[in-house]
Amino acid sequence: MAIVKDAEFTEALETTETDQQLQIPSELPVLPLRDIVIYPFMIVPLFVSREKSIRAVDEALAENRMILLASQKDLDKEEPTAEDLYSVGTAAVIMRMLKLPDGRIRILVQGLARAHIESVDATGEYLRSRVSVMQEVLPPERSLEVEALVRNVRGSMEKAINLGKNISPEVMAIIANLDDAGRLADLSASNLELKVEDAQSVLDIADTTARLRRVNDLLNKEIEVLTVQQEINTQARADIDRSQREFYLRQQLKAIQSELGEGNELAEEIAQFREKIEASKMPKPAEDEALRQLKKLERMHPDAAETATLRNWMEIMTDLPWSRSSVDNLELQKAERVLNEDHYGLEKVKDRILEALAVRKLKEKPKGPILCLVGPPGVGKTSLGRSIARALDRKFVRLSLGGVHDEAEIRGHRRTYVGAMPGRIIQAVQQAGTNNPLIMLDEIDKVGADFRGDPSSALLEVLDPEQNNSFRDNYLGVTFDLSNVIFMTTANVLDTIQPALRDRMEVIRIAGYTEEEKREIATRHLIPKQMEENGITSRDLHVSRTALIAIIQQYTQEAGLRQLEREISRVCRKVARKIAEGHKGGIRVSLKNVHEFLGAPKVIPEEILKKDQIGVATGLAWTAVGGDILFIEALRMKGKGNLVLTGQLGDVMRESAQAAYSYAKSRAKELDIAEEDFSNYDLHIHIPEGAIPKDGPSAGITLATAMVSALSTRPVRKDVAMTGEITLRGNVLPIGGVKEKVLAARRARVTTIILPQQNRRDLDEVPKEPFKDVRFVFVDNMRQVFREALGEKVIPPVSTGPRPQRMPQAASPRPA
Repeated sequence: MAIVKDAEFTEALETTETDQQLQIPSELPVLPLRDIVIYPFMIVPLFVSREKSIRAVDEALAENRMILLASQKDLDKEEPTAEDLYSVGTAAVIMRMLKLPDGRIRILVQGLARAHIESVDATGEYLRSRVSVMQEVLPPERSLEVEALVRNVRGSMEKAINLGKNISPEVMAIIANLDDAGRLADLSASNLELKVEDAQSVLDIADTTARLRRVNDLLNKEIEVLTVQQEINTQARADIDRSQREFYLRQQLKAIQSELGEGNELAEEIAQFREKIEASKMPKPAEDEALRQLKKLERMHPDAAETATLRNWMEIMTDLPWSRSSVDNLELQKAERVLNEDHYGLEKVKDRILEALAVRKLKEKPKGPILCLVGPPGVGKTSLGRSIARALDRKFVRLSLGGVHDEAEIRGHRRTYVGAMPGRIIQAVQQAGTNNPLIMLDEIDKVGADFRGDPSSALLEVLDPEQNNSFRDNYLGVTFDLSNVIFMTTANVLDTIQPALRDRMEVIRIAGYTEEEKREIATRHLIPKQMEENGITSRDLHVSRTALIAIIQQYTQEAGLRQLEREISRVCRKVARKIAEGHKGGIRVSLKNVHEFLGAPKVIPEEILKKDQIGVATGLAWTAVGGDILFIEALRMKGKGNLVLTGQLGDVMRESAQAAYSYAKSRAKELDIAEEDFSNYDLHIHIPEGAIPKDGPSAGITLATAMVSALSTRPVRKDVAMTGEITLRGNVLPIGGVKEKVLAARRARVTTIILPQQNRRDLDEVPKEPFKDVRFVFVDNMRQVFREALGEKVIPPVSTGPRPQRMPQAASPRPA
């Protein structure tokens, strides 16, 4: 349907007087209209296809050619009823009618007047309604408001044309010369292409002033829309013009560079990137993102700052091993052979590793736990990971997390930052060249946290087999599958690891080596390695067994092997110098001449006391670098019953001392201590090496033994060492670090070791051979401890003398 806005409309205006003289009957056939509202004095061609509508037209032609044009509320309604039509329509006359071959008819109608629908009869073959003609309400005289509205409407129509509205010049000429406010409103509304609801709101108004005001509002809204539309078109046109200009200039630049033989580097690089993307076999989302960024790079100027950033991103994306993986060698015999070649001892650790390999052999892609190797420095935690990778034929990458305190080190930096790069995990995968390497996260207990985030929290996703198959690095912006990677971690202590992160890992403890294990490792691995690194052979150097034991005992004091390897390296370097100076024949290092190579002994072994003493008990301590023995001294002196504690004791150890003192005070009669001694004497507890801080609850029974010994004048057996936590009731609670502590006791030549009863199971981890001549006593309460550790009462009391001096240690004992 099209609205006629040319000569036919002019003709209609010229015949206005004739139209007004037409008599509109009170009943008219109804022609429902879709998507159009027809105003009086409009001439509009209409296509009629519905059966009822065609019959309504036939009836109108048979009577007086008049028909009621009413708009539908619902455009999709095929059989409209009275409720589906607006209450105000337009009485019109059918000027012409033409039947089409397809059964439709085409009519030309002219609107006559507004008509209010009183009722609609839908029972017949067409809709018929009773109508009443609406009389226009005119202002008493031409008011200023009407004059202003007329001018506004005319000006707005002209502005709409300037903004691109398609209105014919004939209609604008009529508007410019039309003084009737009502007809001006109808004519303007008919040319605005309004929605049916808005157009009907104009038709409903009989008051010409209100109608013109409504049209003015609709015109202003239309002008706002046209203004925004023009701005969008202008911007789009400007962008298109600029793009065409840049394209033209680039084509010219390419032609110039082609003539000069220059400028093809970026094009060649883009072609190489496209080939790499196809060859890398990325997942579909990653490939789509890479191709999108490649198109962006292709449109950029080669010298733009963002070009270099995008080029680096493309290089990393195409270099990542999205589909490259190594084939696992799951032969358990080979894995066991490799582990035995690289490491001596550590049977429990080797068994757990072989179990994990067996599971991988039976299941293609298991979601096994993350192994966390915990132990002192130098015991071979990192080299174990390297051996596992060698046994599996996987690439090995080590990441040191010590001191890392920025979350971006794990997840990567966003590309908005200058110097952005992927996180260490993605860098490790890129460095390995396969998507299934073994990544060793070293020193995970030394990860920090500050205002830049918590890397431990970022590692939660990396180390979770349920989540890391869609790990998202901030730099890449796409997900990468880490589920094929074997992650292992190492730590010296577990206390500083975030609990949620610790829960994701299976902890395997590696304690220090015994003296026999160190000697065997030195013979099998350390001496041949250092001889090769220093350019000497087995013909040039021979280290005797006694010399090696002397090096272990007198020049090293550690749970691991690093210091031992350094001392062996010193021996090899001195031998290499002698050979370089012309020495002929092999050099033998024995117990007698070891000091010629290494100088005076650095460590005086901590040994048990020479004799039983009152108030001096031997305790066992555990530190991050292994175990040690600890002498606790107690001295009774005149005073008022005060307890004095010295030796840089921590809060927990001070509380243990106070608990031991309260226990002794409450059991004075049972322990053969005069009750008045607690009020007449002060008790001074001192732990030597006062420059080294000490803390922990496991010295509780040692403190109690030293106190009771001093107060009851009963000497403590010199060959007894003990560890355990004490309660106020005298019960003995379990402690940690049993293996390290008993190894320290073995080094000190202790013959009896007192341990809590609940720690009996921990002896399964302790090698049996070195402890054949050591007696273990397991206790539940302090009475058992006193029975084993204290001798008979001495009369008169013997004053305690000074204990032997010893060299200060590099690390601080911390009973655990």
